[in-house]
Amino acid sequence: MAVDDGVSIVLPTLWEHDSLALLRPRIDRAVAGYAAEVVVVDDDSRDGTAELVAAWGAPPPYRLIVRQGVRGLGTAVVEGVRNSHGGIVVVMDADGSHPPELLPRMIDPIRQGRAAFVLGSRVVPGASSPGLPGLRRLISWGARKLARPLTRVGDPMSGFFAFRRDAVELERLTPIGYKIGLEVLVKCRPTPIQEIAFEFGPRLAGKSKFDRRQMGLYLRHLGRLYLWKLLGRGRTRSTR
Repeated sequence: MAVDDGVSIVLPTLWEHDSLALLRPRIDRAVAGYAAEVVVVDDDSRDGTAELVAAWGAPPPYRLIVRQGVRGLGTAVVEGVRNSHGGIVVVMDADGSHPPELLPRMIDPIRQGRAAFVLGSRVVPGASSPGLPGLRRLISWGARKLARPLTRVGDPMSGFFAFRRDAVELERLTPIGYKIGLEVLVKCRPTPIQEIAFEFGPRLAGKSKFDRRQMGLYLRHLGRLYLWKLLGRGRTRSTR
């Protein structure tokens, strides 16, 4: 697929109709100065998400991919990236916890050649996580500690990130669960990386999909990444 110099925003969705409707005008305002597209990858929610996105016009153009018979945030992101066009790709949640107003700060360092990967961080100075209740905050802290030997970034669990397309080799990615950003950092090792603070906010609507199953998938995913690194497969090319 041809790649242009624009920006692709990949939004994986599962039962996010209400939050996505609230998020759209904020995304539109944030990317008004860019040649952007928004790729919504929906895991067959059947809650009106597909009809909602199909009815939207442009700019920016919204494109819809409906996956049937398969679910998972990580694989949805890979599908969205594979079917997008922009030379810069942004991945963000559709529940409102990732502020679209920060999109220019995610995109511009890559456009200007100052970064190949920009990570929205909840742990650097100036960041906060009002959208994480007490127990989730503790679980997130533990998950970061478990992943710390794999990468030097402060918040490898963040799902809000942007990258230069040619810095990420999609064929390397075989994610399970929802921590796709960690997989990109470990298997593709984009450089340079820039972390920027953001406020991880409460959901705009709906309920979180985080549960014990997701915790189990994360531990499996973590084990696979440690094995990848142990076997020396992490010795990949550096990006410019």
